[in-house]
Amino acid sequence: MTAVFTVPDMTCGHCEKTVRGALDEALPGAAVTVDLSSKKVTVEGDANKAEEAIREVGYSPERVAA
Repeated sequence: MTAVFTVPDMTCGHCEKTVRGALDEALPGAAVTVDLSSKKVTVEGDANKAEEAIREVGYSPERVAA
């Protein structure tokens, strides 16, 4: 299952790295794409786990249609 999120408070390379790291830890081996310019994160796997992982590192993901 593909989950797509907009993360409006992801503003820099450090934010991107933090979000990617949280998703890699929560969903090991899942394909993760982070596009800082559009503030969009796409992840293969459990959408709820992905959303929770992003929130746990301090960001506000908003789910969008894949």
